[in-house]
Amino acid sequence: MVDDLDHGDPGREGQLHHVELYAAELDAVTPFWDWLLGELGYEPKEEWDGGRSWVNGPTYLVLVEADRPTERFDRTAPGLNHLAFHAASREQVDRLADGVRERADASLLYGDRHPFAGGYYALYCESPDGLKVEVVAPAE
Repeated sequence: MVDDLDHGDPGREGQLHHVELYAAELDAVTPFWDWLLGELGYEPKEEWDGGRSWVNGPTYLVLVEADRPTERFDRTAPGLNHLAFHAASREQVDRLADGVRERADASLLYGDRHPFAGGYYALYCESPDGLKVEVVAPAE
């Protein structure tokens, strides 16, 4: 199925179109991503054997089970370090931090410095596969 999201939009030049993440075990990481993306306003887009996707406006995130899974994502190796999302408010960042603390499949990073671990109001957490996720609050 081809829809408008399958094409580029010249009016959004340089903006992120989509991100595709590979998971060692799709069933182990899907609940975290479904929760987090749902909290951030994403809606399920597609589901197929070995993959899922969520969409928020013109941007979507794809999660696929890797053909050659490794033990754990290493964000200190060359390549992707983390994904960062906009939050609607500081209250949303706080709610997400509380949600991460309650989850068995994710962990809060830099808890002793939360919510100013990066010098601004944000959540830093780790997904079940070890990918760092950041959610950045507005200035006020």
